Amino acid sequence: MMRTYARAPVEFVRGEGARLWDSDGKQYLDFLAGISVCSVGHCHPDVVEAVREQVGTLTHTSNLYLTAGGVRLAQRLCESSLGGRAFLCNSGAEANECAIKLVRKHAHGRGIAGPEIVVLEGAFHGRTMAALSATPGLATNESFAPYLPGFRVVPRDDPDALAAALGETTAAVMLEPIQGETGVNVVPDSVIVAAREACDSSGALLVFDEIQTGMGRTGSLWGYEQVPARPDVLTTAKALGGGLPVGACVTSEGTADVLEVGDHGSTFAGGPLVAAAALAAFDVIDDRELLRRVRELGGRLCDGLGQIEAISEVRGRGLMVGARLDDGGAKDVASAALAEGLVVNPIGEETLRFLPPLVVGEEEVDEALEIIRRVLG
Repeated sequence: MMRTYARAPVEFVRGEGARLWDSDGKQYLDFLAGISVCSVGHCHPDVVEAVREQVGTLTHTSNLYLTAGGVRLAQRLCESSLGGRAFLCNSGAEANECAIKLVRKHAHGRGIAGPEIVVLEGAFHGRTMAALSATPGLATNESFAPYLPGFRVVPRDDPDALAAALGETTAAVMLEPIQGETGVNVVPDSVIVAAREACDSSGALLVFDEIQTGMGRTGSLWGYEQVPARPDVLTTAKALGGGLPVGACVTSEGTADVLEVGDHGSTFAGGPLVAAAALAAFDVIDDRELLRRVRELGGRLCDGLGQIEAISEVRGRGLMVGARLDDGGAKDVASAALAEGLVVNPIGEETLRFLPPLVVGEEEVDEALEIIRRVLG
């Protein structure tokens, strides 16, 4: 395999719920969930059964034909969010690529020859070339230059700077309600309001990247339900497939027909197998009681982390939590936690990221907190 990852010295071979087992039989508590992918837990029985049944019936036909599962998944995505149409794809990066094409075509329809997309410092939108170009922290790597032009970067916490960045050539503002990959940074409501108002004034579109905040992670089905603005376009992936690779770009009614026949496509996207898994995961996550418990358990996790002396700040929403360490060393702390049987994610030198399965229990939250206390002394 290409050496594109700094891999931990462990091989996981089995998972169930919030637990993992390695090749030596050691058990771990998983508070990363495959980077928010296995949000219904590992090997959820409903997802397993849906996949087992579908894989023996029909796995692929291509998008030259409709299949019932893909149609039902698109319908459920739209009815639960923006009410327009969905393009099904295979990943979050692909979902964002679709959104970028959509807002550029929408801008050309408004007579804009060189459309720009405003993005925030600290954003992460993916590693394909357009999504990478929209990710300020990674678009400085000259190894992959030249990057796609047409992106303007503004501070994450300055509503005035965001409003001032929009002009006659602006196609969209693209943002994550909570930035996950750069440390679980909550975008202020004032910035989100400024984005919505500036888009409304200029005719630009507001795009929410909900690849990590969507599908219940923050305690509501979609992250935008807890902020003071509604987007025109929404992207999702990660938890959508219950562990299988699937993504989607979802539109409002007003943007539903921007992309037309021939404008976009994908060989594997929305096939019967991943659609079956996604629909089963949707049934588990789109549950009022589960979402309430996500908020409660997120509060329990945050309160516990906040009482640890070596942690100076806890931020996030629901079960999307970041903890800043006073003395840094996040990678060493995560390695020590792994040795103690807890999977967490270090971001930079200062932050630990916690993304447990949404089906985690109180005892498991307390167990994770105890390991963190022990590791931090």
